Amino acid sequence: MSAENKKIVTRFYDELFSHGNKEVIDELVGATYKNHNPQGVDGPEGIKNFITFFRKTFPERTKTTHRVLAEGDLVLLHSESAPAPGATPSVVVDIYRVEDGKIVEHWDVIQEVPETIVGGHDLFTTISEPAVALPDPNADTAGNKKLVTALFHELAVEKDPTVFERYAVDAFYEHNPQHADGAAAATELFTGLFAGNPEVTIDVKRVIAEGDYVAVHHHLKLNPADRGFSCIEFFRVRDGKIVEHWDAVQPVPETSRNDNTMF
Repeated sequence: MSAENKKIVTRFYDELFSHGNKEVIDELVGATYKNHNPQGVDGPEGIKNFITFFRKTFPERTKTTHRVLAEGDLVLLHSESAPAPGATPSVVVDIYRVEDGKIVEHWDVIQEVPETIVGGHDLFTTISEPAVALPDPNADTAGNKKLVTALFHELAVEKDPTVFERYAVDAFYEHNPQHADGAAAATELFTGLFAGNPEVTIDVKRVIAEGDYVAVHHHLKLNPADRGFSCIEFFRVRDGKIVEHWDAVQPVPETSRNDNTMF
């Protein structure tokens, strides 16, 4: 099912964003389509109206998908999008849910790439060996998912800032533009986060794993009154340790065109 769903979503994505083919919406999107993008609306017509606006407003927009993960009824795409060649790009992570061969639900997180990147790595490429973005079909998907889920449990529930010292290699590659490589830097980051925000919560919504890649979609709130952030994080796990990390973070807006929330 995962392989077939991946084919459906990647074809939909390419036809829609690369070619502007709105006919693929009638073919591949279900009538009950639910959109969690705060600027979007439900239903196939909402996608058609968005694509019409999108291509008219940004006729030179570029979009490159760097990795695709699929598990069960969920398919995730990690992409780079820019309003025109040479313009500042954004990280775009889309999650689609497929039911009976139709796309019926969509979540996303969008973050503009900043000018300064602390670790010096771009926000998309794979550095760890082997340096390929395709999930390894021989990797232990279930074991890797279990490892990342355990890491988030210790972060979210036990508030333990030292988790990366146990679950990651010492000098894992970090693609978050504000953070440096390695377990020591991650420990310092979460030590400060928990100390400065004693009521912080990390609410995991969904985990998608394929091969050596695991993605986690969660709601980060610094305090109970905070609207928080929609976050999607990618981990690459090799030989039982996290070796690389990417993410995208978007503040939850005050208003939305739908009642679905970003989660």
